[in-house]
Amino acid sequence: MLAWLLLALVTGSAVYCVLTIIAAIRYRAVCPPELRAGMPISVLKPLAGVDDGLEQNLRSFFEQKYWQFEILFAVRNADDPAIAVAERLRAQYPAVPSRMIVTGEPPYANAKVYSLDLMLVAARHDLLVMADSDIRVTPTMLATIAAEFQDERLGLATCPYRAVPGRSFWNTLEALGLNTEFIGGVLVARMLDGMKFALGPTIAARRATLAGIGGFDAVKDFLAEDFVMGKLAAERGDGVILSSYVIEHRIGAQSLAANLRHRLRWNRSTRRSRPAGYVGQLFTNPLPLALMLWAVRPEWWAVVAGVVLLRAAAGWATAGHVLRDGLTARLFFLVPVQDVLSFAMWVGGFFGNTILWRGRKYYLQSDGRFELVR
Repeated sequence: MLAWLLLALVTGSAVYCVLTIIAAIRYRAVCPPELRAGMPISVLKPLAGVDDGLEQNLRSFFEQKYWQFEILFAVRNADDPAIAVAERLRAQYPAVPSRMIVTGEPPYANAKVYSLDLMLVAARHDLLVMADSDIRVTPTMLATIAAEFQDERLGLATCPYRAVPGRSFWNTLEALGLNTEFIGGVLVARMLDGMKFALGPTIAARRATLAGIGGFDAVKDFLAEDFVMGKLAAERGDGVILSSYVIEHRIGAQSLAANLRHRLRWNRSTRRSRPAGYVGQLFTNPLPLALMLWAVRPEWWAVVAGVVLLRAAAGWATAGHVLRDGLTARLFFLVPVQDVLSFAMWVGGFFGNTILWRGRKYYLQSDGRFELVR
């Protein structure tokens, strides 16, 4: 019975791999429209400490080739070292309007949302690009976003990302997973059900869309505020898309312990945000399932080999065809290691309701909201 159950799961995973390939082809078939008359843009940048490559990340936004935009920064405390980095760049690019906001302690758990809310009040423009501090882009990013928002039905766009690790083996594994597994789930969801969610690193939205969902007050109590923001916008009837622009997500370098904590936080948050979808992630891990089947029934090696080939094809479709990721091309032999680790962390995500985030402990409620424990 165990062998047949595993065979059913492996078959489901194989079907998922095929869907991933089709979804990747469909995504790449959509070309960004030609920019005719773009809106002025306000870029909102929450900062907290100096991430690896922070100055280069922020510089990439100052160097946008777009006719009118401003950049707003927000930090919690006036002694945050990120202020010096941002101020140095503000002095180097005086032609780019920019401001720094010191928010003070947030009145609720999600400090990032509090920063975004204060920057929204100060922003001059109605098209907003919310980008984390660990994002790096090319000079055409804002022009691509503006071209997509020429469609007046569009209320919110979220950018897919290519993960780029620092000098850490564990973050390298994580990047391989993000570029070959995570993005596949996003693309399949887009193809089967449309975009009813958003991805946190970079979101663009109209001010009217944010107001229509209740502003940041509607998402301030959620750990996965990005997911909820996209969900509420879609429920409201505003258009939500996966942008044609791929950003670089610089995920830094962590020790094994720090990386495992980070992964566990992400998995527990996902389980609380979309419980059914989290269970369904079982099918996104074909290699561990195939290895278990092989251990139970070695004579079914042909099935296992077929799944390995499908996993490789799906990984190339996302990392190569969609993200243009050179890391995966160089280190593809490590993907099985990452897949096994990802499966273990997925199992771990079913247990526990607390997370550690920036040195503080939070409790995750059943609906995805979270609160500070200490």
